[in-house]
Amino acid sequence: MESMGSTGSIMRAAGEPRVPSAPSAGTTLTAATAAAVRAPFTARARRDLLFCLAEVPLSLAVFAFPLVLSGLLLTVRLLANGTSPSTPASGGRPPGVAPGLLGGFVILLAVVIILPRAARGLGVLHRRLAASVLGQQVAAPPPPRRGRGVLGRPAAMLRDGPGWRAAAYLLVKLPVLVVEAYAVFFAAVGLANLTYPFWWPLFRNHPPGTALQPVTVLTPFGSFGVASFAGTWAAFAAGAAMVLAAPWVARAGAAADVWLMRGMLGPGRLAQRVADLEQSRALAVEDSAATLRRLERDLHDGAQIRLATLAMNLGLAREKLSADADPQVRELVDAAHQGAKDALADLRNLARGIHPPALDHGLPDALATLAAGSAVPVTLSTALPRRPAPAIETMAYFCAAELLANAAKHSHAHQVTVDVAEQGPSLVLSVGDDGVGGADPARGSGLSGLAQRARTVDGQVDVVSPPGGPTRVTVTLPMRA
Repeated sequence: MESMGSTGSIMRAAGEPRVPSAPSAGTTLTAATAAAVRAPFTARARRDLLFCLAEVPLSLAVFAFPLVLSGLLLTVRLLANGTSPSTPASGGRPPGVAPGLLGGFVILLAVVIILPRAARGLGVLHRRLAASVLGQQVAAPPPPRRGRGVLGRPAAMLRDGPGWRAAAYLLVKLPVLVVEAYAVFFAAVGLANLTYPFWWPLFRNHPPGTALQPVTVLTPFGSFGVASFAGTWAAFAAGAAMVLAAPWVARAGAAADVWLMRGMLGPGRLAQRVADLEQSRALAVEDSAATLRRLERDLHDGAQIRLATLAMNLGLAREKLSADADPQVRELVDAAHQGAKDALADLRNLARGIHPPALDHGLPDALATLAAGSAVPVTLSTALPRRPAPAIETMAYFCAAELLANAAKHSHAHQVTVDVAEQGPSLVLSVGDDGVGGADPARGSGLSGLAQRARTVDGQVDVVSPPGGPTRVTVTLPMRA
């Protein structure tokens, strides 16, 4: 029986998977203690503490704004009191009303202008600090809008949502600032407390009977005095506990700060969604352009070559037919040969419509090819110091081709000008003619299709074509999709 029991144990050990036993409480406590002891010496602890050390003075800069407002108000009052009469005239306003109104206006103006912009600048510093020290990248909000006119600029500043969110971050962050300051306090004062047993014999070696004041020891829960060498080990124990706790406090403060940054210093949800959609659209446009180029290459290197070979073989077969060959056979071979040539021409036109081979050498060369083949004389001017994205080049080429075709069909023009230039982040294509004018995109012409194509990349088409001419169509496209 005993041997059977041992055999059964062996069979279970060989046939059944061993289930890992749950860690005991002692093992968990040992692992937690080891992690707490190692925490102050890790790279993450050093980064968190350095981040908290830099954030404390940077976050205190928010208190400079009330000082600036107080200084402005004091300056306004001094200037106003220096120019206003000391006693009111009969029936006039009491003294101080005008300075009060002026001071209120100055404060309001400072809040509207200084606060969002200053908060944006401090937000940039906070994001850079998080990126350089913690490796946490926080996306930047969109740049502030610039209004036009005297009233437009203050209105744009009032609507600066990211600027006001940055100002709110500086206020909401104050509780987190306390945690970060405590982390720095734990680390600095804890290290100082660790030194008490080492310097005590050097500086407290007075003769017996000498009365000395106790040395104060700072802790997070208050302070206590040390009057003997034995008491220094209490300071040492408090310092060790503070040093061990400092990385965890710094980690909590840094994590909370980064969470606030992502929510208040980054772009809003709508702005981030728009940015994501723009990036997805750009990738889709570029992928579509690459697919069209690959399709044109496959047609050129595959089907076109086979059709050309077929047309050549049919031509050779027609030449090898004897003079007394059946006329029906000769007619079939001629028809097949002509059909192959027509299919080859159609395929070339299709490939050229998918992606013009002239664009391989750049947009200026492709437009020069278009101008050379135009039925109306074309004057071409290009100023492109850098090459646009392939999808934008293709779009600009087809816009120019459509506009030149419209000018040849409908304008009765004698001269066409095509100007292409880079203006800031945009590619501007302008096609003008001296024809009869009257072009209207609302009548369902090809101009409405050009406008729809341009809007897919946030471009626009402007048409100036009064009756009697001249006509100028300007297509504005981004340099990058």
